[in-house]
Amino acid sequence: MKHILKCPACGRYTMKDKCPKCNEVAINPKPVKYRVDDRYGEYRRKARKSELEKRGLL
Repeated sequence: MKHILKCPACGRYTMKDKCPKCNEVAINPKPVKYRVDDRYGEYRRKARKSELEKRGLL
């Protein structure tokens, strides 16, 4: 079963693995499923925090 994917570069949605407009690799636009016993949540939050600090939003 194919899913809809989103190009991170141009924001276009597609069913193909690569964006037909800019030829970037398309990714799954859905967030990670929430789990109470999330083993990688701490790492994800640290990565998100450093990304926001780089942009000057935090």
